[in-house]
Amino acid sequence: MTVDGVTLMLPTHTSTAWASPFTATRDADGLGTVLRDGAPVARIEFTRRPRFLALQTFDGVPYSQIATLHGRDVLATTVLQSCIRYESRRKTCKFCAIGQSLAAGRTIERKTPEQLAEVARAAVLLDGVKHMVLTTGTPPTPDRGAAILCESAFAIKAAVPHLPIQAQCEPPDDARWFDRLNAAGVDTLGMHLEAVSPEVRARVMPGKAGVPLDVYWRGFEQAVAVFGRGQVSTYILAGLGDTRDAILATCERLIGLGVYPFVVPFVPIAGTPMEDHPAPSADFMRELLAPLGAMLSAAGLRAADSKAGCGKCGACSTLSTYGG
Repeated sequence: MTVDGVTLMLPTHTSTAWASPFTATRDADGLGTVLRDGAPVARIEFTRRPRFLALQTFDGVPYSQIATLHGRDVLATTVLQSCIRYESRRKTCKFCAIGQSLAAGRTIERKTPEQLAEVARAAVLLDGVKHMVLTTGTPPTPDRGAAILCESAFAIKAAVPHLPIQAQCEPPDDARWFDRLNAAGVDTLGMHLEAVSPEVRARVMPGKAGVPLDVYWRGFEQAVAVFGRGQVSTYILAGLGDTRDAILATCERLIGLGVYPFVVPFVPIAGTPMEDHPAPSADFMRELLAPLGAMLSAAGLRAADSKAGCGKCGACSTLSTYGG
């Protein structure tokens, strides 16, 4: 929904949402009111259902199983809806729900380049989508998903040449993949840390923690050399256990490399091992995002300057309202 011109993603099917003091009403025209303990506090606008979701591909797959709308104007998809770590209780990221939508039949495991190109073209033409996010589960290959993203981006750019694309994967084993991704049509790259402290990484995402932080730092530096300053980003989930100081210290180093640190509050997802883990408090997020916003402003890094991706969308965090 959009509040005061800012479009936000609000969780509604979590334990934290059920305990929220906020409720919302919706008018027939798509507008509504947010109430806190029954008292109105803001007028809001709900994002309308995209028209492209009413269609299906030439091979009969509903568009809703291929990609979905994020924020107001972002098309997003998980190209490979499986991960080498998800099936192992010992290795899985404890906050991850990549297999839930697949098991529920809301998506398909592997979206082909042709399907992605078809849906992207329709989303641009029917709903004015401005950029696209391609993420993936990690396959059992040393490129860590880069090859899948390359063929997907190439097909999308062939169908919609002007659509900016962000690809998201773990750091590939070979730095040449960054050049290949860029040549295939990827405009910005996300490589997500999620947690920043070794002890938190080992506890919360034991399989992914097997990829050392040094690999990420080297990958960030190599990727910025290809995509440019501010066109490489990382997702950091505040509330997993990292301290405010640890997150800010990591962000300072990332900003120094030209990487945009997109810090978002952790949202517990029902059905995951961390479904009862509390979300961070509003005070914790303010104390984190205010100095981070100042750091980003001082460095001249702004989400709005990113060509595509989660930071540019901004719906999962209020970071942009603090100057980032």
